[in-house]
Amino acid sequence: MIITHPILGPRDSSEFVYLGDATLLDRPDWQADDALHQFTRYQHSRDNPAGLHRELWFHEQGDRSWLVVTRDTVTHEIMQVEFASDMARKERS
Repeated sequence: MIITHPILGPRDSSEFVYLGDATLLDRPDWQADDALHQFTRYQHSRDNPAGLHRELWFHEQGDRSWLVVTRDTVTHEIMQVEFASDMARKERS
């Protein structure tokens, strides 16, 4: 599988480490009244979709960047690749 890095261009997926569902970037509010419930779901509940899925990948054998890869889990076609930091900034805005 080829991942097109936003700066470095096409790279083989063997350069990366898959780190799971990109919803891990959306940490719960630790001061919320239901913080325990939120963190329990955050740590233990994951979707296993067939189709489009946003995933965290770490470029271990490259520039050591964190990427969010939007990929079709059925065909393995990659639709979008962006830096995790850019995506997190968008979601905070």
